[in-house]
Amino acid sequence: MTTRSTTTAGPALNGRTVVITRPAGTGSPLARQVRRLGGIALLLPGLSLHGTDRPDDMADALRAAMGDDLLVFTSPAAVRFAARLTPLRTRAVVLAVGQGTAQALRRHGVSEPLAPVQRQDSEGLLDHYTLADLRGRRVALIGAPGGRGVLRTELAARGAQLREVHVYRRGTPRWRRRQLDALAQLPADARVLLSSAEALDNLQQGLPAAGYARLHAAVAVVSSERLAEAARAGGFSKVVVAASALSSDLLAAAAR
Repeated sequence: MTTRSTTTAGPALNGRTVVITRPAGTGSPLARQVRRLGGIALLLPGLSLHGTDRPDDMADALRAAMGDDLLVFTSPAAVRFAARLTPLRTRAVVLAVGQGTAQALRRHGVSEPLAPVQRQDSEGLLDHYTLADLRGRRVALIGAPGGRGVLRTELAARGAQLREVHVYRRGTPRWRRRQLDALAQLPADARVLLSSAEALDNLQQGLPAAGYARLHAAVAVVSSERLAEAARAGGFSKVVVAASALSSDLLAAAAR
């Protein structure tokens, strides 16, 4: 089963359990929103995030990147960790991989970031007219090492003079016993919020088999069609596609 949801005003969760898989240490604001809407929040991070091992070097690299023609931020975390290294003051065109990343950029003083509206992932961003022809243009890709490499490959193929600035790194989280115990009791009508394929993979590979079986018996609420495919490949048979990775859109979908 796959359905699509759009944002509604004031969704009510009516006691439903909502599993929040955002990176460790970042899910509390969303958990508070779940509780305000009458739901039960279970924090089960799919990623851990860490600052760069070479902050001085990366700060220098980021300050140099601020002088490029275009800056591409790959996630809200990329924005947060970059802003810790240097103010995000630039005359460059600034692009975000999705609306959540654009929102983070605005919070850190970037007034008019460009971001896809429909498909909010790397492929959606690559459809933006600003990235159609990059011959001779200096482009900085700001994020973490690893990942699918779609942006890296395609930006270079379009002629960009590309530099990558790795302002943070991702890892596998450690789950506490109380989180695993709560997962063992997860009801089948729970909603599992997913906005990262890497987080989903960490959950599938790292959780006890019985715990992951409980997880994928619930309903996956995903932020893109690509993640819907990943969720189905990961064992979820019930998938709802939210309008975006923004909290409001994910919660509107979870309330269905």
